[in-house]
Amino acid sequence: MMKPAHRHVGVMLLIFGIGIAIAPAQATPLGADGETRQESWRKHLALSASSPFRNLHWQSLGPRFQGGRVEAIDAVPGTGVIYVGFGAGNVWKTVNNGLTWTPIFEHEPTFTIGDLAISPSNPRILYVGTGENLMARSSFAGWGVFKSTDGGQTWTHLGLEETHHIGRVVVHPKNPDIVYIAALGRLFSNNKERGVFKTEDGGKTWAHVLFVDERTGAADLVLDPSDPETVYVSTNEHERTAWNNKEHGPGSGIFKSKDGGKSWKRLTKGFPTGPYVGRIGLAVAPSRPDVVYAFLANQTPVEVETKEGKRTSATGPEIYRSDDKGETWRKCPMRSDRFRMGFFADIFVSPENADVFYALGQNLMTSRDGGQTFSNIHGSVIHLYSHPSRALHLDQHDLWIDPSDPDRLILGNDGGLYQSTDRGSTWLHLNNIPAGEFYALSVDDADPYFIYGGTQDNAALFGPADRLPEDGIDDPWRYVWIDLWGGGDSYVTAVDPTDPNTIYFEQQFGNFQRKNVKTGEIKRIRPEGPKGDHPLRFNWMSPFIVSRHNPLTLYFGANMLFKSLSRGDRWTAISPDLSSKPGPDRQGNVPYGTITTISESPLQPGLLYVGTDDGRVWATRNDGAVWDDIAAGLPGKWISRVEASAHELGGVYVALTGYREDDFATYLFKSKDYGKAWRPIVSNLPSEQVNVIREDPRKAGVLYVGTDQGGVYASFDDGAAWTSLCADLPTTAVHDIAVQGRERELVIATHGRSIFKLDLSPVLDFTSEVAAKDGHLFPVRPALLPQSRDYNGDWALETRKPAVFHYFLKQGRDVTLRLYGEKDKLVRTIPAKGEAGLNAMTWDLGLDPGSQVQSLPQASRLAAAGTYRLEIEAGPVRLSGSFRVDAPDQPRVGRPR
Repeated sequence: MMKPAHRHVGVMLLIFGIGIAIAPAQATPLGADGETRQESWRKHLALSASSPFRNLHWQSLGPRFQGGRVEAIDAVPGTGVIYVGFGAGNVWKTVNNGLTWTPIFEHEPTFTIGDLAISPSNPRILYVGTGENLMARSSFAGWGVFKSTDGGQTWTHLGLEETHHIGRVVVHPKNPDIVYIAALGRLFSNNKERGVFKTEDGGKTWAHVLFVDERTGAADLVLDPSDPETVYVSTNEHERTAWNNKEHGPGSGIFKSKDGGKSWKRLTKGFPTGPYVGRIGLAVAPSRPDVVYAFLANQTPVEVETKEGKRTSATGPEIYRSDDKGETWRKCPMRSDRFRMGFFADIFVSPENADVFYALGQNLMTSRDGGQTFSNIHGSVIHLYSHPSRALHLDQHDLWIDPSDPDRLILGNDGGLYQSTDRGSTWLHLNNIPAGEFYALSVDDADPYFIYGGTQDNAALFGPADRLPEDGIDDPWRYVWIDLWGGGDSYVTAVDPTDPNTIYFEQQFGNFQRKNVKTGEIKRIRPEGPKGDHPLRFNWMSPFIVSRHNPLTLYFGANMLFKSLSRGDRWTAISPDLSSKPGPDRQGNVPYGTITTISESPLQPGLLYVGTDDGRVWATRNDGAVWDDIAAGLPGKWISRVEASAHELGGVYVALTGYREDDFATYLFKSKDYGKAWRPIVSNLPSEQVNVIREDPRKAGVLYVGTDQGGVYASFDDGAAWTSLCADLPTTAVHDIAVQGRERELVIATHGRSIFKLDLSPVLDFTSEVAAKDGHLFPVRPALLPQSRDYNGDWALETRKPAVFHYFLKQGRDVTLRLYGEKDKLVRTIPAKGEAGLNAMTWDLGLDPGSQVQSLPQASRLAAAGTYRLEIEAGPVRLSGSFRVDAPDQPRVGRPR
């Protein structure tokens, strides 16, 4: 909850026709939404703490070589200490200049980062503003401001939850207790908790010092380095709905305070005003503080000539310079058609030269003569881990210039983190953080099985489910496809179940394609609508499925459903428009009234279910000949998932989400009669937006859901009650779930932390009979020794499969695990702390000193292949069993195929 704040005199200024409220410093109460979210997080934690599965382990599988959207960078000058905040992937820290990273902000109530700032006067103090500042279609609401006083080891929450998205955090250069927050506010609705907030006591209390209106937030904020009482702020009027995105308005502009935020003046002399002023980035030159730059996304419509004729476009990016601390401005002579920008704009001045600056849009642009001439920075790119692109990734979001060495740049974009020591002539891509923003995933039945998925701006990838990411070892994942800039958006990705060399993938707005992996040939297979009809509408992520009953059959969703019997070569529309046919009040620059999810019954061919973004749900029992509207009784929300039951003909599950209305409630339903009647199955779940529901393919009544709050939950009674499977999973948005039935593994696609998997065997085998025992040992999967490389007998440790022992204790006790090898010789003893409930212990196949060792001369001391006996001693409880350690089959190291 927002804390009480210092009192100043509250005034209202009417400047250039806009009401600017300099808010009185009093507590601004959070609304019901904030209270609901707080209660939801408390319930999330309580369910996790009480779950019998709380001690299980989620295995991170990567990928990491592709990168992910970096929103915030700060570093300690002249050292190897760097902090990086991802738009949806937590905060990470390195102390060795990016060779290795540690997640330091991953179990807080939020995972989405807007900005972070190290105190200039005390580098141990770090502030994090949460809620991605990009304000994109997949940007998540944050949880206010957090503070660490020990370099990120521990965190304190400082309130401001209702700001949702924070554009900038600025710490006073000499006093770490004085902090300014530029808050953008909610993404999909209006609110008052936006503008500029200030604390003078390290975040104990906040003053709301600048407020324009309920649609206008603060996007950027900079201090005058010669006078930190002088503050510059850019505001941004913004309105997004499911069908439109408006990034400009009369509330957008530049404001200045000379008294630390007590009073403000709008700066307009030479700078645009009016309805088409968009996002603005600000920078003050450290070497000449009279020089201020503004980077404007000018949305004024203009007509441009194209090959197809004239069309209306936005004016584009413009850079303005002031040489008198913002009192007057002049536009720099930059050709806007040479530089593209979206709803993000940042600008940074070199610390030693006021005429050298960098502008961040889709590309990275620089001027070395104060804005008279400009050039794009591309540079040579060298990747820390192998990557097929040599280009600097598009969509730049933050830049850190080392004040002690202006040649050193650290750049964050949609492809991750790049570092240069020669002002961008060459870049090292630090692509060793698993921060992929996945939208969807699927798994195949290969042995070992493979995972396929699509990401935000890092294309579609596939990789093996049995590799452990190891620092210093190349990522085993590979691209299905990639664009010229090293990325590209991708969504549903699936392999032909009869031909592993055929992969289907989909890019934005229905760009559906089929690839022959062996030849590299890609064919576009998007269906076209009937001639003479209205153009088809394709969702940003248009769904498709490969039929469970015939692998040649595909179903693809636009605003109507299409079917192909020839793997996409020819299509037939098998439905009318299944949306609500939205009228003019729900039409804008984003397609709306589209299919978002498709499910085919595993039990009956032709039994299909479809959900749409405008809350419609349909069923057909005869492959599209007749459609039944089955949305009655469901809330009119975006349908995030329909799931036909594999165990009950007529059974179907529906998940809905209020994300695009800033509605954080949980919507989950089941029908037993093909959708004629629905019952809610939310039960004891927290209020978390649900992205996906999956049914266990082999065990009736077992369900799994994934949420935007980072929750994974299971129900063992068809939704009557839910149990947390969060365990040690980081706080991260779970966008999709797949169950590999043969391996009994749960695989999740996260939007910001790539892919994780969980061993389901102890989950599915945990019964009331087990819970009644004092202790129980679950069957142990075979372990696998690593392959050896082709030199010196060195191990390829990333191919090792450790032995994992799951056991149950009714009472928590100290535990000793003993492992016996050939001739019952003790080879390893491992002490542990066993807690009440399910526990997991891992043996890395290493041996105690003096135990038997493999004969290879340079090998680590690893066990030999064979059968092993284990004993677990926990007070009076004795558990025993046996398992195998298998020898490797020696496929090529590091290759997914």
